Amino acid sequence: MGRTHSLNPSGSTLHGYFSRELEPVLTIDPGDSVRLRTLDSGWSAGPFTGGDYLNRPRVPEYAPEFGHALIGPIAVRGAKPGMTLAVRIDAVVPGTWGTTAAGGRATVFNDRYGVTGHRVVHAWALDTDAMTGRNQHGHTVALRPFLGVIGMPPDEPGRHSTVPPRTHGGNLDCRELVAGSTLYLPIPVDGALLSVGDGHAAQGDGEVSGTAIECPMERVELTVGLRDDLPLTTPVAQTPAGWVTMGVGATLDDAAYLALDTMFALLGRLYGVDRTDAVALASVAVDLRVTQIVNQVVGVHAVLPPGAVR
Repeated sequence: MGRTHSLNPSGSTLHGYFSRELEPVLTIDPGDSVRLRTLDSGWSAGPFTGGDYLNRPRVPEYAPEFGHALIGPIAVRGAKPGMTLAVRIDAVVPGTWGTTAAGGRATVFNDRYGVTGHRVVHAWALDTDAMTGRNQHGHTVALRPFLGVIGMPPDEPGRHSTVPPRTHGGNLDCRELVAGSTLYLPIPVDGALLSVGDGHAAQGDGEVSGTAIECPMERVELTVGLRDDLPLTTPVAQTPAGWVTMGVGATLDDAAYLALDTMFALLGRLYGVDRTDAVALASVAVDLRVTQIVNQVVGVHAVLPPGAVR
């Protein structure tokens, strides 16, 4: 059994960018667990109560450089490029409020929707006993909480945006990464330097407005390990929905082919089949889903449900 560590949001543990030059706020051994809390992605000081969403109150002492409010980085002893980081998601418990915004700002997707000139904000009250959220209009949705951002910095100097997902994680926004999942990521830098945040109480595939129910997380528990027997070039997860392989790219075609390429390799590993047989199995047992279309690059994930191939 590894040790359990704690991290809470503070001026020393929060940042709004990825960088290999950031000093770790915590160093752990493989097999250790981390219990933490997060702010919502937008550094909000509390629930949205009306007014200008873009100028809503934020936590002033943690004023970000830019990007999502992330906690970390967490260094893992012995982690090196070429290895795989295994992040087991043991618990994800949202806070009592969340926010969804749509329209207003000029984006490719808002222009296509025809909502650039008008913004709406849904303020959600979250009930973690009933696992439901209710907005100010009386709409109720089921909660399925997860972290939108789990990732590591590129092996390049400088500060890097938290918005686009990358091959080593980041703003994946994959709704399947709920409690009970293990996310596998190729490690880009010594120590891994894992950062997490961007709590989502609920999200549909695509995250079509650019936001989910963005919320703080009251409790997140992660167990972090290392693998040197699982070479990867893109994120892979074992989830309650099944095995998930993720692709990101400039187009949905690019992202889909990357997700499928990894799924074909996974099917070969799981069932001892060659690539052509893997393609045939995937055609009858694997689902393709649009992860998100709103983060500068787009994402597609391939899902192999439990028991789909025996």
